[in-house]
Amino acid sequence: MAKNRFRDAAVKIGSAVGKADATAHRAAYKAAKAAQVAKREFNELSKQVDALTKQLKKSTKKLKDALK
Repeated sequence: MAKNRFRDAAVKIGSAVGKADATAHRAAYKAAKAAQVAKREFNELSKQVDALTKQLKKSTKKLKDALK
């Protein structure tokens, strides 16, 4: 009888650990996906900032020339 109780306990512990591991794996996968999306958005925003910087430099130059 003792072997069955130990075996049952081991199965319950193993099941709990397996579920926790699967949950952690899913969370890590979602985090990785979110990081990829964030990286893409950051790159797009970076490009927009670069374009705005370039436009601002042109406008500044034109304004300086107009004020001369």
